[in-house]
Amino acid sequence: MSDYRFITYELLDDGVIARIMLNRPRYRNAQNRGLLVELDEAMLRAEADDDVRVVVLGGEGMSFSSGHDMGTPERTVERAEGPDQHPTFRDHGATRLSAERRMTQEWHFYYQNSLRWRNLRKITIAQCQGPVHAAGLTFAWSCDLIVGAQGTTFADPVGTRLGMCGVEYFAHPWEFGARRTKELMLTGGEVSIEEAHSIGMVSQIFPAEQLGELTLDYAREIARRPTMTALMIKEAVNQTQDNQGFYNSLQACFSLHQINHAHWAEIHGGAVAHATVEDGAVEWRPRPAAREASGE
Repeated sequence: MSDYRFITYELLDDGVIARIMLNRPRYRNAQNRGLLVELDEAMLRAEADDDVRVVVLGGEGMSFSSGHDMGTPERTVERAEGPDQHPTFRDHGATRLSAERRMTQEWHFYYQNSLRWRNLRKITIAQCQGPVHAAGLTFAWSCDLIVGAQGTTFADPVGTRLGMCGVEYFAHPWEFGARRTKELMLTGGEVSIEEAHSIGMVSQIFPAEQLGELTLDYAREIARRPTMTALMIKEAVNQTQDNQGFYNSLQACFSLHQINHAHWAEIHGGAVAHATVEDGAVEWRPRPAAREASGE
């Protein structure tokens, strides 16, 4: 079913539907570099397969994705020099210095991959559950349609927790609206799946125990459309958004994100590129005793 370590890839309904599942449930599908690279490979694999009409992107366990990996053991190993270092920490700008290194790496692995998935030549469906945080939103927003389980919530708490102006793929105002985005970023608040449905971000809400089954039924309905029809519908909507300024806005906000990083990196002498509790950020990491209790 899968040739990957951090995701699974399977073909269903005689290859008409490709289902990709993020598979780091212990860490709420936090996005380490290995997962990001594997997901991009899987997306392009589905795009190249002419039998595939719909791609479903989901996550194993209690959460679709908790965002960027901020400190799991696998993250530490893949970044450190040595035989287990992920090869992308030796290219794609990784050998540059300071802000150039961070900007180039994030451009490739956080921002451009999201745009690539947004423009994938297939219809894509995000299957969400649990709290979907920060870069977890990026994964969902890169898809054409979003469905979710009852009880799902969406939030980007990096403003309050890290002193940042949102994640690298800043689609927030397009998905939440301008003032709701400002409120959410300034307070660390969340959007319920019911609110997300009411504003058009989420297409369908399913009972949690039937999420996988009903998402697959939904994908089958979409897959019945002729491939050219589906592609032109997707292209018409995406081009309309781009003509309204979507692409240029994302480009500008990515640059702002990098300035934000550089600000904190300068303040902290390069040790960290985000705000700390001492800077006024909200404490969010569980204390060691809490981590032990949760098995993390």
